[in-house]
Amino acid sequence: MKLLGISGTNGSGKDLVGHILSSQHNYMFISVSDLLRDECRARGLLVERENLRSISAEWRRVGGLGVLIDKAVASYNASAGSYDGLAVSSLRNPGEVDRVHELGGKVVWVDADQRIRYDRIQAANRGRGGEDNKTFEQFQAEEAAEMSTSGDSAKLDMSAVRQKVDSTLVNENSLEALEQDISQNLV
Repeated sequence: MKLLGISGTNGSGKDLVGHILSSQHNYMFISVSDLLRDECRARGLLVERENLRSISAEWRRVGGLGVLIDKAVASYNASAGSYDGLAVSSLRNPGEVDRVHELGGKVVWVDADQRIRYDRIQAANRGRGGEDNKTFEQFQAEEAAEMSTSGDSAKLDMSAVRQKVDSTLVNENSLEALEQDISQNLV
C-alpha cells in the first residue's frame, strides 16, 4: 500500500493536496478532520476546533495514538484494491506520524504564509458553517496552542509532528505549481 500522511498548518492546503492525489493519481483520500466533524454532528456538538480536538484526544486515549490512521487504513482495505494508494490528512499528533511510518508510508508537511492561510480559511468558511469564523489574532492564538505540547500525549502537538515529517510543500503559488510539486515529489 502506498500511504501518504499529510500534515501542516491550518489553511495550508492539506485537503487540497489530498484531493489532487485522489483526482489525478487514484489515491483514496480521507480527511481525519472530516471524520471528527462527523462525530461532532453524531454527538450533537457544535463543529468547532475545541470539540474536534477533544474528540481526537478521546479517540487516541481509547484506541492508541495512531487510531485515526488505523481508521483510514481500514476504509482503504475495505475498498478491495480500487485505489493506487491512500492519502490521509490532517495529522496533528506525532503518534499519527509514527503510525504512518510503521506502515511504510511517508508524511508531508504543507505550509504557507500565515496571512495567506488565514485569508483562505475565511474565504472557505461559508462551506463549514462558520466553524473557523475567527479574527486573525484568534487564528494566531489557536495556531500557537496547537504548535506547542501540552504534556498530554493524546492531544495535538504540531511542532512534534513537523519534526518527524519526510518532506515539505510550500503552497503559496498557483494550483498548477502545487500539482507539479505533488507529481514530482510525492507520487
